[in-house]
Amino acid sequence: MSKLKQLALGLMMAMAFVAGAQAAEGEGIAWDKAPNQTNDLAALQTGAKLFVNYCLNCHSAAFMRYTRLQDLGLSTQQVKDNLLLTDGTMADTMVAAIDPRQAKEWFGTNPPDLTLVARSRAGHGGSGANYLYTYLRTFYRDDSKATGWNNLAFPNVAMPNVLWELQGERKPIFDKIKDKESGQEVDVFRGWQQVTPGTMTPLKFEQSVGDLVSYLQWMSEPSRNTRIRVGVWVMLFLGLFTIIAWRLNAAFWKDVK
Repeated sequence: MSKLKQLALGLMMAMAFVAGAQAAEGEGIAWDKAPNQTNDLAALQTGAKLFVNYCLNCHSAAFMRYTRLQDLGLSTQQVKDNLLLTDGTMADTMVAAIDPRQAKEWFGTNPPDLTLVARSRAGHGGSGANYLYTYLRTFYRDDSKATGWNNLAFPNVAMPNVLWELQGERKPIFDKIKDKESGQEVDVFRGWQQVTPGTMTPLKFEQSVGDLVSYLQWMSEPSRNTRIRVGVWVMLFLGLFTIIAWRLNAAFWKDVK
């Protein structure tokens, strides 16, 4: 498949993901603030490992090559040993292992490509990172759903909770509050009750999700940090040049009447 066709397919999948999520956004909860760790190489390395182990089974990152992971401070051998879990090469893109036909049969839809999800999922609730950080932490058991899971940030989501072993099982606690406009009682989310413990403590799980979201942020624009750094130096240069040009102009014209 040509690069143009791959790009078009990726954009269509991202738009479908956004449209579905936005449809549920009005029913979801407020988004939490995601930690911005795109300059923390240790956090990004942890996030990349979580992405490969828990996300890449179903979701692709079709516009990210394994070679780019070296920008996270990893050597070629480290990438091959810990992140390249197939018999592919470093030049390959990060393609999901799942068969699209099986995915559609199991979940009702093909899991979207995640290369740009941290940018495309921004909304009135905040940045795409805020949405992802909230979404990945608000799964709960729901036996009425085909996957056995539901989500507060994206009600009726087709995706199961792939991180449940790390987080454990929780159930949301709601308070009944009368709506002033309709006069009917509505459920308002109050907090969580831990049903079974996970392999991580709650604090460690929060940190791990933050690392994963930071990696998704970085993956959506790997050159962002370099762009910002170069931009700062360019603005400083332009500011200094403006001062020099202004003083030279004053010196050249001081004797002109």
